[in-house]
Amino acid sequence: MRTLMKIFLVFAIIGAINWGLIGLFGVDLVALLFGEMSFLSKLVYILVGISGICSLYFLFDMPEDHHK
Repeated sequence: MRTLMKIFLVFAIIGAINWGLIGLFGVDLVALLFGEMSFLSKLVYILVGISGICSLYFLFDMPEDHHK
């Protein structure tokens, strides 16, 4: 479960950085790297969205070893 949490965190960070770049500079890094709404871009957007939703679960139901 710890590895899954790290994967979700990585994709959530990617999404946060991308949205920061969009807000600050109007640059969509995912679209620049993989193409505007290409299969890979859509896959990254979907994984970021799923990671955000799953991060909500971890936010409210964190394992006890993380409450230290």
